[in-house]
Amino acid sequence: MSQPTTTTLLTALLLSAPLASAAFYGDPPDATHPWAIHDDNRAQPARVEPGHYSTQEKPGQPPSDAIVLFDGTPATLKNWVSDQNPKEPTKWVVQDGAFQCVPGSGYVRTQQEWGDCQLHVEWSAPAKVEGSSQGRGNSGIFPMGQVEVQVLDNFNNPTYADGFAASVYGVNPPLANALNAPGTWQVYDIVFRRPIFQDGKMVEDGYLTVFVNGVLAQDHTALEGGGGHKGRSKNHPFPEKGPLKLQDHGNPVRYRNIWYRPLPARAAEGGDVSHMSPEATAAKRAAIAADIRADAAKQTGTGKMLRLLESLVYAPDAATLAESSKLSADFLTSVKGLSGAPLDQKEAQIRQVLSALEYCAKAKAVPAALPEQAALAALIEKAGWNEKKK
Repeated sequence: MSQPTTTTLLTALLLSAPLASAAFYGDPPDATHPWAIHDDNRAQPARVEPGHYSTQEKPGQPPSDAIVLFDGTPATLKNWVSDQNPKEPTKWVVQDGAFQCVPGSGYVRTQQEWGDCQLHVEWSAPAKVEGSSQGRGNSGIFPMGQVEVQVLDNFNNPTYADGFAASVYGVNPPLANALNAPGTWQVYDIVFRRPIFQDGKMVEDGYLTVFVNGVLAQDHTALEGGGGHKGRSKNHPFPEKGPLKLQDHGNPVRYRNIWYRPLPARAAEGGDVSHMSPEATAAKRAAIAADIRADAAKQTGTGKMLRLLESLVYAPDAATLAESSKLSADFLTSVKGLSGAPLDQKEAQIRQVLSALEYCAKAKAVPAALPEQAALAALIEKAGWNEKKK
């Protein structure tokens, strides 16, 4: 029995290579979008186990990645201190599973500090109605200690619009008054993003989105400096991190089920988002290409060739182009001599390689259509596979 030749071994290796994943499919990356459409190279979303909603009788369960600040137990009181320097233990109390303001004791703040977040807070104004306007069930929620989301019993209690419950205080009224009656629990779900400054210039505004009892109250509202009492605020840099503060405004407002989830960085901070600056996009595309080439180095034959071609869609590289061109030529050589059933068995693989070459040519990932592209198209035509599909 004769020994297999090098060419025979190469042919067997190329033809046995697995088909690549769903690359060469959606529109390719461009100057401000580092990923292709439907890109398998994008990271999969992290798994988060959802919690469940609160009822009036019982607080809900936070999602699995939430950082709990108050869960109704005295143990979580350690997360809070009086808003004083030097810090002191809070004088607020835990009563019947609620964190209750002691009027006159001052603001409280968290020991922890963070920046952009999804924040969940539930609060309840006293069941016994006393006072009116800003004097009734008044408190406030201050993400990073910088901007107030108003807490106020506005159930049949009008006040100035930009001081209403769920207003960005002094900046923007809520879109709706969705409060329950006093003495019952109100649910605030807040998305907070701080303003981003670079070289003393604001490159992205801060904003708040707020839902009250499931009703949208603030829709991506710009912070305009954070707001305040009587005076118009001006945009200014926020610190990178800050505590959550709760306001003592002289009313025994209660809180429960307080938690947050940190949010990923935005584009201006170097976050991995769909639309980036040209500079950030170029850097990201180069990193994606490097990862694909590292994976290609672990493969052989057709699988390696497809991964190398895929990497060229993200960033050019002369050595990668030369190697992928050689491998595509080897692939053509390996299938040109086939006919009948052996050739038919390779139809899907041949079409995939042709599709990859066509995609790369259209995306200008290769200088011009590689000669193998025309040869494979001719082979498909000669085999009658195009006619079969009609």
